[in-house]
Amino acid sequence: MAGRTSAVGERLSPDLQGFKEVQRLAYECAEVVAARLKPGVTEREAARMQRDWLTERGVRDWFHLPFAWFGDRTAFAGFRIPLQFFPTNRRLEPGMPFILDMAPIHRGFAADIGYSGSLGLNPVQDRLMDDLQEHRALILAGVRERRPLRTVYEDVERLMVRQGYTNRHRAYPFGVIAHKVGRVRERRWSPTVFGFGTQSLKGLASDALHGHREGWSPLWSPYTFSDHPPQPGLWAVEPHLGFRGTGAKFEELLVVTDSRDPQESAFWLDDDLPHVRRWAEGKAA
Repeated sequence: MAGRTSAVGERLSPDLQGFKEVQRLAYECAEVVAARLKPGVTEREAARMQRDWLTERGVRDWFHLPFAWFGDRTAFAGFRIPLQFFPTNRRLEPGMPFILDMAPIHRGFAADIGYSGSLGLNPVQDRLMDDLQEHRALILAGVRERRPLRTVYEDVERLMVRQGYTNRHRAYPFGVIAHKVGRVRERRWSPTVFGFGTQSLKGLASDALHGHREGWSPLWSPYTFSDHPPQPGLWAVEPHLGFRGTGAKFEELLVVTDSRDPQESAFWLDDDLPHVRRWAEGKAA
């Protein structure tokens, strides 16, 4: 993985710039769609809005198709099987929290983002979002210290418990908090299987096979297969907090390199994202 070309991170390698651009495109989509949400809109309609907006801007492939969760589904209430993650006919109501999640691939670069919001005021979700700031800092510090990924996961979970929340990313398949992301070959036709792009699934499977031989995994989980130091590459990280029937998360790309300089060994790809701006504005206020 090519690193930054300046110590302060103001310039990125061409590859990292490509990933940054598609991540920003996805977050722009989330903000546009969030602004268009109204009472009565269903999760399926919100997911279609994301897909249409990105398709109009040249996206033809996906790590996974867009998701939308409303109300207590933002906290994965009652989720037991993978099919429950897919958008439903749940309708948005005033004050209800929502999460938009999309993973587009554009020009061979992939992103996977999560955007939390509410239709009007929701003090509980606002508090969850404020408290996620500490998780972002904790994750980065743990990776820079080269702590095993499983250990960092446990650190995040302990922080959630201290904050009074439940760990909702444990509801994801394999309980993952993150997964690796890489380049994807551009093709004119890119099919999906159960909502996931076949090319991305092949890439993840290849990483899993390669990593198994070398003692690492492309999935960052609480299990023993993640009991290894951070592997260089791009990781889509998504700490997900739950409090009763409300959930909130962010998801963004973390860059891990083999640099011996702690500042360059790991860094968030972009510090100009909606949740980061929110925290900065809160401090300024």
